Amino acid sequence: MLQRILLVLCGLALSTAVSAQGVLRVSAIPDESPTELQRKFSRVAAYLEKEVGMKIQYTPVTDYAAVVEGLAAKKVDLAWLGGFTFVQARIRTGNAIPIAQRAEDEKFTSKFIANSASGINGLADLKGKNFTFGSVSSTSGHLMPRFFLLQNKINPDKDFKRFAYSGAHDATALQVESGKVEAGVLNASVWDKLVEEKKVDTSKVKVIWTTPPYYDYNWTVRGDLDPALVQKLTAAFLKLDPKNPAHKELLDLQRASKFIATKPENYKGIEAAARSAGLLK
Repeated sequence: MLQRILLVLCGLALSTAVSAQGVLRVSAIPDESPTELQRKFSRVAAYLEKEVGMKIQYTPVTDYAAVVEGLAAKKVDLAWLGGFTFVQARIRTGNAIPIAQRAEDEKFTSKFIANSASGINGLADLKGKNFTFGSVSSTSGHLMPRFFLLQNKINPDKDFKRFAYSGAHDATALQVESGKVEAGVLNASVWDKLVEEKKVDTSKVKVIWTTPPYYDYNWTVRGDLDPALVQKLTAAFLKLDPKNPAHKELLDLQRASKFIATKPENYKGIEAAARSAGLLK
């Protein structure tokens, strides 16, 4: 009984450690360039500081796995994750909680793109070609594209001449545009942004296929975070109103129309896809 009491007390101490320190540690998967991520999340940090009354410490990382490990090691309290990294975090920690996602993340898609000079016009034309995914742990840059390729009878390990990982969605687009690879895949949101901002030359690279929709990105907290703090964080995201100019600016940075509540069950399909594609044992 004494052991149980001590364990409960230790758990309470860990869950309130963030509040005692007055610092909320935030990180995000590096799915875009470091400068773009810093631009996006510095604004989120400033907003959350006002909403929850705590100092926000944003820590950039160099790979997806570092965010998952940060949550597991209790060095990260709140993280921007993709669907697959959420699944990994949930398995790794046993209690990671998704609290909010963009409305767009209920029906997210990936775009398969090809260099215009490659002669690739559809998925079947990818066989025998050089291809790039995003990150190994990316939902929209690897997991779901691989899953849909397999559904279409294309096995990247056997059917591509060669494939690699660019590390980020914007890097994928640039590699295809330059001809470094003949084709690749990236998330639809980043593709749309690159086109809108004229950071990709659509005379040199084109979309050849768009995946069916799936759940993707979310904000996730450590499972042992103070429940009152989790409520404040959730409310902060859900109250963002596109009719409020300041909120609209922040939502636009996140490429979100609004944030909505989410739950672990929404990502069961991602977990099933990961197991089907051999990316989870």
